[in-house]
Amino acid sequence: MPTPTTTVPFQAVLDAHGSALHRHLVGVLGPHDGADAYQETLLAALRAWPPRHDGNLRAWLFTVAHRKVIDHARARDRRPVPVGSVPEHGSSGGIGAGPDLDLWAVVRSLPDKQRAAVALRHGDDWSYADIAAVLGISEAAVRQNVTAGLDRLREVLT
Repeated sequence: MPTPTTTVPFQAVLDAHGSALHRHLVGVLGPHDGADAYQETLLAALRAWPPRHDGNLRAWLFTVAHRKVIDHARARDRRPVPVGSVPEHGSSGGIGAGPDLDLWAVVRSLPDKQRAAVALRHGDDWSYADIAAVLGISEAAVRQNVTAGLDRLREVLT
C-alpha cells in the first residue's frame, strides 16, 4: 500500500475530477439525488483513501460513484408510492405525454447500466474502455448499453 507521502492528496483528485463527478451524478440521478450521491461518494472515497492500487484514480472515483448510484436506485425502488400519484387505467399521461415533459423522469426510466453508460459516454466524453472499467462490463456491453439507452431516449422524446 502506498504511503501517504507517495500518494496524491485526496484534495488534488477532488480538484481534478470533482466537477465532472458532480455533473455525472446529477445527469444520472437528477439534481436532488445527484447532489446527495455526490456527497455520499466523497465520504465513501475519503474513508477508503488512499486506494489500494496505483491505477486510474478517476476510474476508481467514478466506480465509487457508480456504486452510490446503484444504492440510490435500490433505495428509490423501496420507497412506497403515494396512492394519490398512481395514474388510473386508460390515462394518457405517460412519460412522453404533454408539453411538460420531465427530462429527469425520462433519464431515470432507463435501466441503471444504460443510464450510467449514456451519461459517461455523452455527458462526460469517456472512452468505452474507461466506462467498461467503471461499470465492470465489457466494451461491447458498454456499446450495447449506450445504443439501447439512446434509442430509448429518442423513442420517448420524439
